[in-house]
Amino acid sequence: MQKMTLMIVDDEERFLETTRKLLEKKGFQVVTAGNGSEAMKMLYSREVHVVILDVKMPGKDGNTILREIKQLFPLVEVIMLTGHATVDSAIDGLKSGAADYLTKPADIEELIRKAEDAYEKRLRQEEKIRLAQSKQIMKSPREILKDSTGEG
Repeated sequence: MQKMTLMIVDDEERFLETTRKLLEKKGFQVVTAGNGSEAMKMLYSREVHVVILDVKMPGKDGNTILREIKQLFPLVEVIMLTGHATVDSAIDGLKSGAADYLTKPADIEELIRKAEDAYEKRLRQEEKIRLAQSKQIMKSPREILKDSTGEG
């Protein structure tokens, strides 16, 4: 199985670095972004499986970035990260396609558990896509003959 790559997006530099180090110590590949625009640029240049996305950031907020991620990278799973005052925003995020949400300060073990759950969900979606694609490729002899004769 491919190793999960996590992206943490938060404007709090200290939180980013501390969380990145803790996750890397546990064997995860981690990239960080200080804002949503930086995160979007990184998503174009590397494969990321799960994004931990802060709801409240300067510039574009987390829910705006979530919608952009889901539109451009629908298989990327997103977990919203929120302070207690913005739980309603996290719930809005769930409605927009977030896999889950965490409240700050996030317990590292809970973060890992939710990230692993989101990654498993992504793997299941990828498998469904592969299955659907293989069904299109592997037609029955009758379908192949019908296609080649132009009969409908």
